[in-house]
Parts: sequence; structure tokens; C-alpha cells
Amino acid sequence: MRIGAVIPCAGRGIRMGPGDPKQFLELEGKPIVAWAAERLQASPVVETIVIAAAGDQIEFMKRIVSDHGLSKVCAVVPGGARRQDSVRNGLRALSEVSAGLVLIHDGVRPFVDPAIIESLLGELSQADAAIVGVRAKDTIKLSDGERIVRSSPSRDAVWIAQTPQLFRRSDLESAFERAESDHFSATDEATLIERLGKRVAIVEGSYDNIKVTTPEDLELARIIARRKQVTV
Repeated sequence: MRIGAVIPCAGRGIRMGPGDPKQFLELEGKPIVAWAAERLQASPVVETIVIAAAGDQIEFMKRIVSDHGLSKVCAVVPGGARRQDSVRNGLRALSEVSAGLVLIHDGVRPFVDPAIIESLLGELSQADAAIVGVRAKDTIKLSDGERIVRSSPSRDAVWIAQTPQLFRRSDLESAFERAESDHFSATDEATLIERLGKRVAIVEGSYDNIKVTTPEDLELARIIARRKQVTV
């Protein structure tokens, strides 16, 4: 079955502080979003990619696609106010390529291993969806609105969700429809799929697969980029 990928990349990155949006910040002379897209392009099972960008950034994003030879990118579409709006817009653009499976990957995760996408695909023989995650290193505390600890879940059962995340297209469309009907917002698409009662498998990933959100993340990303000397 064909895999189409959507990269939501319309965020303004207010936690990064003033300046360019985080997806356009450079590592080793290349925008972070280009690193992320190149990693998906390197996977033999990903056939096409759609990037969802803020409306006033679409032309700049198209130049990045051209300048970095991102030949699998078939469209750059307007993003939305929320992450799930951006992903849904990207999903609509994939309708023209008849992708039965949809891979979602954050535009600010530059170091994903392309090989893990095939591991996600393998999980769909026994699950409805598959996501990348890493085990929690720290003890997790759940609190109330006043920052009072209410429970401490076993660390053995806690995973930190990452992307990419792989779904059947029909399930993802149903999940978006349910969320819209319920006025529900989520920070990842797996949460929407879980609300349908679907089984979501976890593939253990890498702690290097960071999401560049804060200035501290950016400094770490620069270190990882130099250490890995990533080439795609």
C-alpha cells in the first residue's frame, strides 16, 4: 500500500523567542524542515510528501523544497490554526495521489532514522496504527491545576511519543471527523486515533530524534548534527 507523508510546519514557534520560525532555523547551513523532509525522502516506502506551511510562508517553503532537491514533495499547502488543522489540510492534498497509508512527521524533528518507517509499517500487521516513542528516563508526576501531585505512574509503562506516526488513511479521516464533531483538540494524531478505540503500537525510537522547540533544543540539535554528520 502506498505511503504518503504529511509534514505539519505552520507553527510560529513562540517558545523559541523572536526571530525566524523554528522550522527555518539552520543546522549546518540547512533549514531544520529540509533536514526533516530529507529523512522521509530517504525512505524507500514513502512515495510522496506534502508540507503544510503558514500562508505567508508558502513561497519561502517552496524555495526550500527546490533548493534542497526535495523531489518527493508534491505540494506545499496552507496550514491551519492548530496542528490537526494543518495535518488535515495536508491529508486533503494527498487525495490526489491515492495514498492508503499516511505518515505524519513534525517539521522540526531533523534526526529521525528513515529505517524506522519500515518498522512502523511492519506493526500494522497487528495494530491499527504505529508511532515512534522513547521510554521515559525521569519519574513522571501527574498534577492538578494547582501543581499538586495526584499520582505517579510507573515509569515502566510511560513512553514519550515522537513522530513519525503511521495511520491508515480511512482511520485518520474518521478521527478528524470525530474530533471536529466533538470540538476536540490534540497534540498528536495518535490521540485522535485512540479516541476511536483503535490499537496503536509503539516502535522504540532514539533520544536523538528531538523536537526543536526551545533555544536549548536548538543548541542540542547543533551538537547532534555535528556528531552524526548526517548525510541523506
